[in-house]
Amino acid sequence: MPRTDSAVAVEDRLHAALAIVRVVVTVNMVGLNAYRRDNFDHPRTGLAIVVALALWTAVAIWLYRDRARRTPPLLVADLAIALAAMAVTPWAKSPDFHATIPGFWVMGALLAWAIHWHWRGGLVAAVLIAAADLLPRTEVDQGNYGNVFLVLIGGPVVGFMCESLQRMARERDAAERAAAAAEERTRLARAVHDGVLQVLAMTQRRGAAAGAEWADLGRLAGEQERSLRSLIRQQDTVAVGAGDRVDLAGALDAMATAHPVRVEVATPGGAVLVDARVAEETVAAVRACLDNVLAHGGDGASAWVLAEAGRDEITVSVRDDGPGIDEGRLAAAEAEGRLGVVSSIRGRVEELGGTARVESGEWGTEWVLSVPLA
Repeated sequence: MPRTDSAVAVEDRLHAALAIVRVVVTVNMVGLNAYRRDNFDHPRTGLAIVVALALWTAVAIWLYRDRARRTPPLLVADLAIALAAMAVTPWAKSPDFHATIPGFWVMGALLAWAIHWHWRGGLVAAVLIAAADLLPRTEVDQGNYGNVFLVLIGGPVVGFMCESLQRMARERDAAERAAAAAEERTRLARAVHDGVLQVLAMTQRRGAAAGAEWADLGRLAGEQERSLRSLIRQQDTVAVGAGDRVDLAGALDAMATAHPVRVEVATPGGAVLVDARVAEETVAAVRACLDNVLAHGGDGASAWVLAEAGRDEITVSVRDDGPGIDEGRLAAAEAEGRLGVVSSIRGRVEELGGTARVESGEWGTEWVLSVPLA
């Protein structure tokens, strides 16, 4: 995976903590070897090894502090020094030695590999350290076995935890960027809605009322309004929609743009994310309303779709300027077994747990569809 700034920052903090660990295990190494100085067959060699390891600790802390110097050669050298100190122990002490000269000091290199190469690095370093500890021994007691077992477990586990921390840092950055982008899109959408779209809608209405050449201007303004609204909704759908959730507002706008009836759509400024089935059935119900407008009002009919999102439900109103529905006609059609409206509109909405009601008069017809968001 890419090493983003946040992932490298996590690695910086881990190496800062490792620097403290290096100091602690170095002090422990010096103290234990001083206490066990009688175990050395070659005490001057043992002293030189301890001093060299202490000096390397200071150099390693300085080298690892700069991320540009944390290269594979440094990590290999760090581990090689630890392995060399372990390998020379049988000669410096005796073939039946109990503890290696570096002892727990090897944790510095082991954890460095785990931080940089995660669980794989931790596992490789642990296997090499375990082999260097066990191979020179004439016999393995319970203490040696326990130390090796902890090394083999600890290296991969620490590496896995380091990888998880870096992954969470990357995911946090991605979530923050997505939230910032969504907030900015919402702000721009509201600004466009409150300014450009309202002006285009007003131009369309007044142009149609004025007639003559102003009618063409109004028609063009209406087309631009629909195109601009569709562009905003499509951008929100791509950036905000996730998994099996769909932007219902964007889906309504896309459907209305493709419908042969002249439709004006007004939706919330931001995306309205719902389950894919809820979006599909709601859009199908609205399309059925528009199909009725086309069937009974003709090509010259106009319709308006207004979507309002509440906390628990979204309400979609579909209004037209057609001849209206005669009183009792829907009930009569249902009684006669003609279930077109009942099935295509009411049936869909009620299956989603919502309601669909209709009002009609000389001014036209209005369907109000209320659909739960959950």
